[in-house]
Amino acid sequence: MTTGRLIYVVEDESDICTLVCGELERYGHHARAFRTGAQAMYALRQQLPDVCIIDLGLPDMDGLTLVRHLMEVGETGVIILSGRDSATDKVLGLELGADDYVSKPFDPRELVARINSFLRRRKKISALTTAVPARRALFGDWSFDPATLTATHRNGRREMLSAAEAELLLGLLQSPRQILSREQLMQARQGAFDRCIDVRMSRIRKKLEQDPRNPQLIRTVYGAGYMLMADVQWQAV
Repeated sequence: MTTGRLIYVVEDESDICTLVCGELERYGHHARAFRTGAQAMYALRQQLPDVCIIDLGLPDMDGLTLVRHLMEVGETGVIILSGRDSATDKVLGLELGADDYVSKPFDPRELVARINSFLRRRKKISALTTAVPARRALFGDWSFDPATLTATHRNGRREMLSAAEAELLLGLLQSPRQILSREQLMQARQGAFDRCIDVRMSRIRKKLEQDPRNPQLIRTVYGAGYMLMADVQWQAV
């Protein structure tokens, strides 16, 4: 049984709210439902959940507004639940930093499985930082602290990464100057798909590269994968 986590469900359809909350609680989680974006925004200011499930078609605002807000906080997992099934909407949601995208109609058991998968990945990242003395990675002009998911430039600028972005960056940091294929990167993320890896790598570049359109730190090796073009030194915090 998964240790219960606090999960917000932001969905205006009462039947779906009831279905999702019931399934989450059946698996030991604590679920709170919100029918509007305003209600959810108020609750988020009071207490952050471990995961927030967001329907894009809310009655009072676009669900992407909530996604953007949560990305500024950087500590909550975001899963989009939406009837918008186009590749454009999926890519947009992922580009904003969502950790997963589930299209309606959906199997509530699959949704819970994806949530549990995200929580396991986040626990894995946490375990990497607690199994050994706290360390940060020094590479290029950056340092990355896995404990806080924060990258800091030598000029003091700080960038918060999502759990999914941090996982990909850690993979590169653990294999510097080696080509990692999309298949290798996807193996670390259950449910990830090829385009998802590309979108998240693009987000990492926007945060770390001086010119994301001409990346020098994380190179694409066409037909092969990605490579971190820097030596990595691990330093005790």
